[in-house]
Order: sequence, then structure tokens, then C-alpha cells
Amino acid sequence: MFSKSRINEPGAKPGEADKPKAPEAPVNKPSMDFTPSAPKGKVAASVLSADLTVVGNLRTTGDIQVEGTVEGDIRAHLLTVGETATIRGEIVADDIVVNGRVIGKVRGLKVRLTSTARVEGDIIHKTIAIESGAHFEGSVQRQDDPLAVGRAPIAQSRVAAPAPAADEA
Repeated sequence: MFSKSRINEPGAKPGEADKPKAPEAPVNKPSMDFTPSAPKGKVAASVLSADLTVVGNLRTTGDIQVEGTVEGDIRAHLLTVGETATIRGEIVADDIVVNGRVIGKVRGLKVRLTSTARVEGDIIHKTIAIESGAHFEGSVQRQDDPLAVGRAPIAQSRVAAPAPAADEA
């Protein structure tokens, strides 16, 4: 890193006072303090770019904007699924805006499917908006608290018992 020269500082070493001083040029010192670019109290969304593929679950109390591919579950405050994005897994957030593709369950207080959305899976919501042109295959269920950890009895009834072996029948 660059740092300011100590030659021109007050209290220079003896013998250097006789030398002519060069004009002092401004020097940019790197700051060790982290200053967020967003206004205080407001944090910018994390963005997963279109060329990024994530395999695994994502969890945050903040906002996420996905433009790439996520193979795993996502939990966030605000989740924006970009037009180029594909998510394979369950998404849970207070606010969900889907512009791209989601394959899996969607759980949110406010869910919005835009005209470019492609959703294959069930949506559990408190409020929902589906724009004309959105593609949706699955069921829609309204709940007062769709973010609740417990599963609905309907989801539990879908669990199938293992088939009996051929020689048991």
C-alpha cells in the first residue's frame, strides 16, 4: 500500500532540514474503517449474478436478489428471483417477487408472480398477486402465518407408505 512519506513531516531527522523540501503531493491513504455504501440502517441486497450457480442452502435476515441458479433452499427477508434465475428448492421469505423460474415450494407473507414467472410447486401465502402471463403449476393455500415451521396436515398426508415386496403379497 502507499503511505505518506515521513521526510516532510515536522520533526524531521537532523541534517535533513538543510535540504530543500519538495512540494507535498496529496496521498490517498487506505481506510481501515468499513463504511457501508447504503444509508445507515439500510443494507443493500445480496446479489447472486447470472453466471453464478450455488449448490446448497442460503439463509439471511436480509434481502437476496438471485439472477443465477440456486439448487437448495433459501430463507430471507425479501427474495427477488430475477428473470434469468432458476431456483430448485423451497423458498421462504416475508416478501417474494418471482420474475424467473422456481421449482419447489414457495412460502411467504407476500408473494408476487410477475408476467415472466415460471413456478412449479405449491405456494403458501398470506397475500398473493399473480400477473397475467405468469406460468404456475401447483396449489395455492392461504395461511395467516405461512412462515410457521410446522407443516400443514395436507403436506403430511402426501407421504406414501413403502410398497410391499413382491413376495409378501
